[in-house]
Amino acid sequence: MEYIKTTLKEALTIKRIVTIHYFEYAKNYIFEGEKHDFWEFLVVDKGDVEVMADTNGYKLKQGEIIFHKPKEFHNVWANGKVAPNLIVIAFESNSKAIRYFENKILSIGDYEKNLLTQIIREAKKAFSSPLDLPSLKKLEKKPDSPFGCEQLIKVYLEQMLIYMIRKRDSIKPVSKLSTSVKERSDEDMMKKIIAFLNENISENITFEDVCRFSFLSKTNLKVLFKEKSDMSVMEYYRKLKIEEAKKMIREGENNFTQIASLLGYTSIHYFSRHFKKATGMTPSQYSSSVKIKI
Repeated sequence: MEYIKTTLKEALTIKRIVTIHYFEYAKNYIFEGEKHDFWEFLVVDKGDVEVMADTNGYKLKQGEIIFHKPKEFHNVWANGKVAPNLIVIAFESNSKAIRYFENKILSIGDYEKNLLTQIIREAKKAFSSPLDLPSLKKLEKKPDSPFGCEQLIKVYLEQMLIYMIRKRDSIKPVSKLSTSVKERSDEDMMKKIIAFLNENISENITFEDVCRFSFLSKTNLKVLFKEKSDMSVMEYYRKLKIEEAKKMIREGENNFTQIASLLGYTSIHYFSRHFKKATGMTPSQYSSSVKIKI
């Protein structure tokens, strides 16, 4: 009799682990945000936090999990009252089934919590990297780790995700949309970008540079600045340059050519045209005006 071998179907697989974290944050902790080309989920193990996922703001409490799909901007704040404990796991998966978790916030039960506990335990055995380091970019392997601990991380994580998909009919996504979180995030992002513009006032940064710095899409960046400043980000940048030029002229320590160079203008002529367009006066007229004396 000839035996027939059956290939087991793999409905969801984890290709690579990026980071595994268990954080005990201070009550005022703020993570300004990032985006990347792999999946990530955040579980609130204690307390509650505010999270941004692209342009949507959410409030999460203990026992809830949010998934961030690849290329999705996300950040997180503690609420200023309770110091939260968070589990954050980033991973790579090309399985079609993983798309179930796009834009999802779910509640987890004891089964998932037990699997998360096993993942953290095996991660401590497998890697020498501290799991509470926010800046961690690479997990360093221990040369003497117990047999099979890396594979167990993969197995436990796949098991948890498969279980959550299997019970999707009985567990509905949690609705946590919050406009106040978005407003807070927008204010923080504006402060961050304006600081970036000021730090680079002597350069010639582009709109694309600001997008890369902020992790915002071109559309979201345009909308943010229009709502908060009633001008475009590059108009705001040029305004900062002009205000700094006016200050330099008033101080009188540099001539116009030097000011143009210090503010990143390619020539004194371009600086003068830009200055006049913004103020209605040439640099020379501004220098001798009553306004500057006032």
